[in-house]
Amino acid sequence: MKIMIEGMSCQHCVAHVKEALAAIEGINKINEVNLAGKYAIVEGRAEEATIRAAIDDAGYDVTAIEE
Repeated sequence: MKIMIEGMSCQHCVAHVKEALAAIEGINKINEVNLAGKYAIVEGRAEEATIRAAIDDAGYDVTAIEE
């Protein structure tokens, strides 16, 4: 699953997004959080609303989620 994320500006942001994604039940693996490309690639199944809420709570915006 590819999650497009706006608002990341540094490696601390990347780490913060990884922590937020890791806390979501149903996400089994975080393959990549890419600062330049503004996306994360994860494995697993989680509700889109749950992903959006977790990233929003971390201070970033999900612009799209692709299966």
